[in-house]
Amino acid sequence: MDIAELIQITLLSIQVSGVAVVLSSIIGVWLGAYIATSEFKLKKLTITLINTLMGTPPVLLGLILYLLLSRSGPLGFLGVLFTPAAMIIAQFLLTLPIVTGLAISAVESLPRELREYIKSLALPAHYEVLLLINEARTGIISGVLAAFSRAVSEVGAVIIVGGNIRYYTRVLTTAIVYYTNSGEFDTVLWLGLVLTLVYFAINAVVLLLRYRMGERSD
Repeated sequence: MDIAELIQITLLSIQVSGVAVVLSSIIGVWLGAYIATSEFKLKKLTITLINTLMGTPPVLLGLILYLLLSRSGPLGFLGVLFTPAAMIIAQFLLTLPIVTGLAISAVESLPRELREYIKSLALPAHYEVLLLINEARTGIISGVLAAFSRAVSEVGAVIIVGGNIRYYTRVLTTAIVYYTNSGEFDTVLWLGLVLTLVYFAINAVVLLLRYRMGERSD
C-alpha cells in the first residue's frame, strides 16, 4: 500500500463515520432530550428498547441491510449497495441508539432542581429541550464521541454492505481485515497506528471543547 492509498482510506473512514455520526447526533440528541423530559406510558419500555439497540451486533445489522438493499430486496431500487452511502446508513443505524441513549442519561443526570426550574418557566417544548441540551452538553459531547468511536472502529456491517472495494469502499477497519488475511502484517500495523491517531485527534478536539465550555460556564 502506498501513501496515497493510505490517505484515501483514512479520509474515507473519517468521511463515512463523520457523516453518519452527524446525522445520528442531529436526530439522537434531540430525541434523547425529548424522551428524558417527557412523561408517557411507554417511556420505560422505550428507554429499555433504546438501551438494547445500543448493543446491536454489527454483523446482524449488516445482514439485514444487505437483504433490504440488494437488487431483490425492497430497497434495491435505490442502488446504494456496495457504495459509501450504504456504509453511512449502516453506521447511522448503529450510532443512533448510542447517541439517543447517552443523551437521555446526560439530561436525566442534571440536578432535579435545575430541571424543575426550567420546566417552571413554561417555555414551549422545543425551547425547554434546547435549554436542557445546553446544560447537559458535556455528557452529550461524550455520547457523540462514543458514537464516533463505535462508527470508525466498526467492521462487520460496513464490510457486508460496502464490499471492501479498493479505492471506493475500503476503510481503515476493512483494510486491516484484508491485509491481515493477506499476511501483510507491516501494513496492518501502519493502519492500526493511523486508526489510533484518528482516535487521539478526536479526543483532543473533544477535550478542547470541554475546556472552552467550562471556561464559558465559569
